[in-house]
Amino acid sequence: MPNRNVNLLFALFALSGFTGLIYESVWSHYLRLFLGAAAFAQSFVLAAFMGGMALGAWLASRWSARLPNLLAAYGWIEAAIGVAALIFHESFVLLTQLSLDHVIPALGSPATVEIYKYSLCALLIVPQTVLLGMTFPLLSGAVIRRGPEASGHHLAMLYFTNSIGAAAGALVAAFLLLSWLGMPGTMRLAGVFNLALAAAVLAIARRGEPAPIAAAPFGGAALSGNQMVRLFLAGAFVTGLASFIYEIVWIRMLSLVLGSSFHAFELMLSAFITGLALGGLWIRRRIDHIADPVRFAGLVQIFMGLAALATVFVYHWTFDWMAWALGVLQHNENAYPLFNLFSHALAFAVMLPATFLAGMTLPLFTHVLLRGGRGERAIGQVYAANTLGAIAGVLITVHVLVPGAGLKLALVVGALFDMLLGTWLLRYSQAASRRIHALVAVVLGMLAATATARAAILEPERLSSGVFRYGQALPDFGRVYFYRDGKTASVAVRSQQGGLVTIITNGKPDAGIRLDPGLPPTPDEYTMSLVAALPLLIKPDAKTFANIGWGSGLTGEVALSHSGPGVLDNIEIEPAMVAGARSFSPRVSRPYSDPRSNVHFEDAKSYFARHGKLYDVIMAEPSNPWVNGVAGLFTTEFYRDTKRYLAPGGLFVQWLQVYEFNDRLLGSILAALGENFADYEIYESNPGDVLVVAVAEGRVPRPGALPEKETGFMEQLRRLGITHIEEISARSLGTKKQIGPLFSALAPPVNSDFRPFVQLEAPRSRFQGSRAQALLSLATAPLPILEMAGGAPTAYLKEPVPEYVSSLRLRAQSVAVEIARVLLDRSADPLRSGEPVAIPILLVLKRPGALCTDEPSKTALVQLHNAAEITLSYLAPEQRRALWIDRKWLGCTPRSSEVRDRLEVYAAIAARDARGMVERARALLAGPAKGGDDWGRYLLVTAMLGAHAAGEHEEAQRLWKDYRGALFPGAEIAPYVVYLTNLR
Repeated sequence: MPNRNVNLLFALFALSGFTGLIYESVWSHYLRLFLGAAAFAQSFVLAAFMGGMALGAWLASRWSARLPNLLAAYGWIEAAIGVAALIFHESFVLLTQLSLDHVIPALGSPATVEIYKYSLCALLIVPQTVLLGMTFPLLSGAVIRRGPEASGHHLAMLYFTNSIGAAAGALVAAFLLLSWLGMPGTMRLAGVFNLALAAAVLAIARRGEPAPIAAAPFGGAALSGNQMVRLFLAGAFVTGLASFIYEIVWIRMLSLVLGSSFHAFELMLSAFITGLALGGLWIRRRIDHIADPVRFAGLVQIFMGLAALATVFVYHWTFDWMAWALGVLQHNENAYPLFNLFSHALAFAVMLPATFLAGMTLPLFTHVLLRGGRGERAIGQVYAANTLGAIAGVLITVHVLVPGAGLKLALVVGALFDMLLGTWLLRYSQAASRRIHALVAVVLGMLAATATARAAILEPERLSSGVFRYGQALPDFGRVYFYRDGKTASVAVRSQQGGLVTIITNGKPDAGIRLDPGLPPTPDEYTMSLVAALPLLIKPDAKTFANIGWGSGLTGEVALSHSGPGVLDNIEIEPAMVAGARSFSPRVSRPYSDPRSNVHFEDAKSYFARHGKLYDVIMAEPSNPWVNGVAGLFTTEFYRDTKRYLAPGGLFVQWLQVYEFNDRLLGSILAALGENFADYEIYESNPGDVLVVAVAEGRVPRPGALPEKETGFMEQLRRLGITHIEEISARSLGTKKQIGPLFSALAPPVNSDFRPFVQLEAPRSRFQGSRAQALLSLATAPLPILEMAGGAPTAYLKEPVPEYVSSLRLRAQSVAVEIARVLLDRSADPLRSGEPVAIPILLVLKRPGALCTDEPSKTALVQLHNAAEITLSYLAPEQRRALWIDRKWLGCTPRSSEVRDRLEVYAAIAARDARGMVERARALLAGPAKGGDDWGRYLLVTAMLGAHAAGEHEEAQRLWKDYRGALFPGAEIAPYVVYLTNLR
């Protein structure tokens, strides 16, 4: 039979590898939704993927010699894989929902739940992985039957093409298919590819296939046939074990350099697989001519172990290389592909030497047994042994080596496995001095492993530097005095100047607290404290609380400082986080000692489903959504399921970031919230964070009075400078109905488990350092837009808040109150103002007669307008009246028509006179242009706001249509203006 189809089969097997890695990648996404932690899902998918493939390879090794047409069998298996992919999504949704609704609530202990969850996940993917495991032995056998004289070349080439296709599949899925088609569509497209591949293979198979050819036993070996089989099957197991120790450790290590985003994970996976592929490619032309393959294999294993040890030192320098790259690259949209390309290069720098050598082992071991008289069954046997070793490597690394010994020592253990295997192989080579070679190898390996383990590198300060974010390999951030590699993340605690203590997860700070009570609180303290304080003020009768994510423990501390909560169930996936947070003592102590506090190391979805308990308040403080796996706590499915565990009238409270984010991402999360909750209200905790309070029915209640009798709770609030309820109520940025039009123009997709928009796009925003500005822009607009157009009740400060209070809303109100106080008090000295922003305004406007002349100075007009923009939105009605309607502070009747026109507009806004706003602003717009474009734009927005508030939405749209071209010719349109244009 001519072998002209062999090259075509190589190409088809590349496509098979392409789809296989798509399945592995997307399966990890699916199973993470059910299993919880991304690291657990990935390790389980690896174990199940490899376990099924091992079984499939073993079955193929048993049957292949008896099959007359291996290529036809391979084609039908590819077809079955494709059909399974087409129905996977529906099967997953049906079975997991049934489990959450009926099965898990009936189970008892967390251990039983975990066993059930992993069993169900195995049921979902193992049948397909068994089929995938059959593909390599069957196609290899079919190709070898067509060219037995080049069996080694063909094996290596198949290994290369399948692996390089897999590497491409990881990248295409991560950067193209998932964002384009979502998870269901990506699975179905891969299934269609498999069906097309099957059709092509079956067409070739119809031409027939040569009979199996028994290979001649390899001559000259120093061991018998059975000894050789046992040696190389054991070797395949050990090298698979070591390789997957490397893979998991490298991915965990590189996450600290590249960031722990989904894109970074796929780049690392692609680099690992590409290294294997290149090793297979290199050996393909040499494998048939190796005189002593046992010795060659032994040397490969020894050098592989040494190369793995060397990665520790290379890895040390990747922090500096990443710092250099971030110093060179601009943080914008165009540079993000370059950042990913450089990240890929760093992954190659760490992985390539060892993976290149690892890529030689499977073809080499298989070839030795094939030529040693084992026939085609050797292909499946070696593949099965290798994948069984991979399973062992995954389980040992995730559950024993990393949490028990740390990342560096886990890597050293993997290298020892490889080097001991190499020594063992050398012992059975044909070399005359093989025993001496083996002895030298074992001594060399032990010395290298010991030196690497004891090397004074990879200091905790470097590992926790967050170089991917800050661009510094060893920043002067302070001393790290807690560092632990947990099962799912590496956790560090760092102390800095000023009494600041920060807990860090995979290089990203998750919470920072100042332990010195004499120093002002950090912005994080506002977020963590208000997550607990808001529901206690909105629903003071709440008794049952659940908190998703431990963080620093401060949220639990604040909740337990109040006597109201009867139970606080803390749900955390990583035990190292809870251990590290003990460093915040004595600031955080109640969550560890209060009997009302319980800690559950479990996935939140499983915990809620298993207990079926209803809570008055569910608080969620996950890490940033760009972190791989975290975006699943911001999806419509998560909100749908969480809502089921709220008691009647219960509150769901969640932290959301606006830093390293953008408006479409925030809008996508709010769209998911809006699909599942009847109402939500958003509060600003600091300029970079907001909190959302959601209810399943009705409207979100307003916060009540401060509970003065709760001394512990009030102490927590006073720490934040909060002594009056309006200092919390004034942080409100709007409700679901009020802010809806703000994001409608962006048309953000609803963030979903199966179309993970936030997970895919948030890493890009993190790199760019962008901000979601629209919400805070609307809430700090120079006009009372939400109050008049959205019907938002506004809380006003009675006095300025302390300068350290970091809230844009409160800072704006503080400045407004200070301007009103000084202007209305003739004896007040502007230079003694506690608000520096107000001083330039006050110095000009307090000057006698500043606005009374026929032609006031331009500076006076500018500062008058600045005062109006600051005060008209943020003063209580009586202060607005005194300042802008009574205007006694002026001390005169202005003679300038321009000043009078402005004051009339300001007076209408101060009175919330919608009709007066429209008429006065429209008349000035229609008259001679005065005051420049800034004043014209202000008039247009004033007229549009008045029209909307008066119910004349068509008039507002007409005004925008008439004046937009003249007043906004190419100018950037502020989000609050976009909001008005979208009101209907």
